[in-house]
Amino acid sequence: MVTRTEDTTIQRDGPMGDWGAFMHSELRVDRADLASHIRQLEGERLVIAVAGAPGSGKSRLAKEICDALNAKAPASAAILPMDGFHRSNDWLDAHGLRPRKGAPETFDTTGFAALLQKARLAGQPLSVPTFDRDTDAVIPAGCEIGAQTRIIITEGNYLLLNRDGWRDLFPLFDLTIRLHVPEDELRDRLTRRWKKYGLPADEITRRVEENDLPNGRILLTEGRAADLRVLDYI
Repeated sequence: MVTRTEDTTIQRDGPMGDWGAFMHSELRVDRADLASHIRQLEGERLVIAVAGAPGSGKSRLAKEICDALNAKAPASAAILPMDGFHRSNDWLDAHGLRPRKGAPETFDTTGFAALLQKARLAGQPLSVPTFDRDTDAVIPAGCEIGAQTRIIITEGNYLLLNRDGWRDLFPLFDLTIRLHVPEDELRDRLTRRWKKYGLPADEITRRVEENDLPNGRILLTEGRAADLRVLDYI
């Protein structure tokens, strides 16, 4: 089912000053229908962006879409996670940003954009970095995407962010999807996430209230509209 949601418009040549600042109204789409929408797109290789706040379930949604696409056409889709471009802890320490890890300024947007540019080239295999939460570190060649893969799904918090570095990504996407989850639900999910790592209660509260949730709010105040909006979260 597809229904049109709110129409929020920022004029071209607005405060962000780039062509992509014009925001069309989003279409609400049931998550079960996303793969069908993507199959209708033409192109030798497509890059699909799945964006949302920390804890919204972007990785799960990206995997659902990828699995559905591959069920119809094996090896046709793969995932390229934004989290593989976290800056190293040494870099964050040197720049005084370790407490803000996960904020927009703590990612290598230049490296991410370069890989997405390469991802758009049909017939090109990709070596993709991934992020290991258990070790809190990037794995430089965490996964491989085959040359035959036609649809690459990239997922991350800031894919629609209208800031320097991030806004350069927008022209690289053939379709954008935004997963919306209410903040109270995000708070519960994020608290459960950090509890699994055995962190003390005060550190969990700091991470959730001073970093994760504020990072999610940035998307509402400085984010572009997506092509499709998903409200049925799980």
